[in-house]
Amino acid sequence: MSNHRFLSLSLTVCAGAIVTALSTPVPQAQAVESDLRLLASTNPAGQLRTFNVNGGLDLDNPFFQDLGTNGRRCVTCHQPRDAWSITPDGVQARFALSHGADPIFSNNDGSNCEGATTQSEVEQRNAYSLLLTRGLIRVGLDVPHDAEFVVENVADPYQCGFATTDVSVYRRPLPTTNLPFLTAVMWDGRESLSTSSILEDLARQANDATRGHAASTRDLTVEETRHIVTFEAGLFSAQAVDTHGGSLQGHGGHGGPIALSRQEFFIGINDPVGMNPSSRAFDRHVFTIFDAWAGLPPAPRNLVNETRRAIVRGQQIFNMKPFTISGVGGLNGQTFASGVAVPASFTGTCTVCHDTPNAGNHSVKAPLDIGLTIPAVAPYLPIYTLRHVATGDRVDTTDPGRALITGKWRDIGRFKGPILRALAARPPYFHNGSAATLQEVVEFYDARFDLNLTPLEKADLAAFLRAL
Repeated sequence: MSNHRFLSLSLTVCAGAIVTALSTPVPQAQAVESDLRLLASTNPAGQLRTFNVNGGLDLDNPFFQDLGTNGRRCVTCHQPRDAWSITPDGVQARFALSHGADPIFSNNDGSNCEGATTQSEVEQRNAYSLLLTRGLIRVGLDVPHDAEFVVENVADPYQCGFATTDVSVYRRPLPTTNLPFLTAVMWDGRESLSTSSILEDLARQANDATRGHAASTRDLTVEETRHIVTFEAGLFSAQAVDTHGGSLQGHGGHGGPIALSRQEFFIGINDPVGMNPSSRAFDRHVFTIFDAWAGLPPAPRNLVNETRRAIVRGQQIFNMKPFTISGVGGLNGQTFASGVAVPASFTGTCTVCHDTPNAGNHSVKAPLDIGLTIPAVAPYLPIYTLRHVATGDRVDTTDPGRALITGKWRDIGRFKGPILRALAARPPYFHNGSAATLQEVVEFYDARFDLNLTPLEKADLAAFLRAL
């Protein structure tokens, strides 16, 4: 079978009922309301929609083309139905359909260990278990030569034989949608330079991904890069229909991707530590999507209204529920360029860190450590023991995070906060896939920050996140 068969993209385009179905066992994405700029796909929470502000889907775009040597394309790890990322369900379906021959199962970074060779499908499933069960891609990064730390020991459950001069970390592919809200490219910001724009960073990332993930022997051309970045930057994705709450645009709701595509954004737009160039004060009421539903009366026998009431209650919790924020590396105890000094402990809301209006990521570059690399959080990952060269201090971590880029001890375990739209379509969550569901995300934060949420509040918060 050809690599083309395993492009793993399925799109139904309303152009005389033309169907382009390129080998996928998952539900098709299809044009919505005869608008070629809109694609829709179902998920357990309802329906995801993607709006392309630049027009209809062009399968001749280099994003969909084989530009490397292993059959990989950008779309291999950025599937429309998975909010332009991948999910374990989708990866497992592709494995079953192709008997492990889909290009995503390439041993340069898809397998747990680099260069894994297998003799059977059972062996291959074991060798690619992190990709199959968590949707994780392996990223190999050298420890900077001038780093403040060294890797003293590696406890690797997969016996890959990792060296101590480089580190293999396992991370979720970030979505290639909603990119106009980005402030840094990649979980650790390694593609973002202080002197470049986001579009320049995306161009660099596209080339590096083609060189690395697709094992290309050449750089992208200027035209190929331009077409990829233009395509990606024009995509906006969001949940549009809730299984129980119906249309997320109904009765004054502003869910879905079209409203999102019109959302104002600039770097620092709602920064809470004084780095908003407009000098506007931080507004903790970050999400306003479902404000119109706040006045819905109780309707115990009306599932649509009751679900909408839960969603708007969850939005209120996210925006307004106060709790103590402490122990967050990169925030607590930090003095920022604006001159604002953040105390070691203070009362805030979820929106202190998720401050971009109706998108929910950091509105400035702000890699943070909230404790996701503690070995107990992701016990399926290798554990690296890092030692500070000067002080002798040690820390065990499943991912050094931003520190692998800067070499700074303080950056261990720090990652950017992702854009929160289209969450329901792309589980699992966090950089390491440690939360299988949005309910588990809520449970993590409830425990980490002692939120003391009631069962109803947890359910409401999860309902809101699913509606994004």
